[in-house]
Amino acid sequence: MGSARYLAVQGFAALATTSAGCAWSEGRPDGVVSLQATLDHLRLLVAATPLPVNADFGDGFGNTPETVPEAVSAAVDTGVAALSIEDASGDDAAPVRSLDDALARLQAARAAIDRSGAEVLLVARAENFFVGIPDLDDTLRRLRAFAAAGADVLYAPGIVEASQIAAVVAAVAPKPVNLLVGAPTSLTLPAIAALGVRRVSLGGALARAAWGGLMQAVQPLQQGRFDGLQGAAPGAALNALFR
Repeated sequence: MGSARYLAVQGFAALATTSAGCAWSEGRPDGVVSLQATLDHLRLLVAATPLPVNADFGDGFGNTPETVPEAVSAAVDTGVAALSIEDASGDDAAPVRSLDDALARLQAARAAIDRSGAEVLLVARAENFFVGIPDLDDTLRRLRAFAAAGADVLYAPGIVEASQIAAVVAAVAPKPVNLLVGAPTSLTLPAIAALGVRRVSLGGALARAAWGGLMQAVQPLQQGRFDGLQGAAPGAALNALFR
């Protein structure tokens, strides 16, 4: 929760959870954190700052579309401002769900949010590029279908080229598009905005950056050296931040 408070102090307008970052903080791989642990994590993040929080909510935590609404309702009750549902399956043999299955899950989430009466945005993710299927035509087809099914925000994690980003924006206009920036890119925030993107998220990138810092600090220790600690933040500065 400390990282959330730090980001709020730095002036960022909104926060997003990362399923990967949550899992790594528990010493687990991404994709295995339980629904209850995810809900507990959401409550802590929502309470940490006054900023709106987008929940990375996987495939909706349901074995079937019929079981998605209960999980989504529980997520809404944590106080999040938005939650994302993805079409990834977690199955290496068929990493993306059929469009019919993905739509059924998204529609179930939409219905649960609407029944709650809460002003929670539904974010739909088309995961082709993220799972190694660089099929832009199918990605656009899915995003259009998700938009028509009631998604408020659309995005395709893994797209990186300006032409791909522009194609996604055009495909779902006038609905807003989120861009995942998980690695260094030549695109600046103004350039991304000029392509029509309305929201930018970092996924697990900040968590990976933190883990990278830990690894770089530990490696010299294994050789009996302590120079890896020179980038450590001063304790006094951290204490002042959290007072």
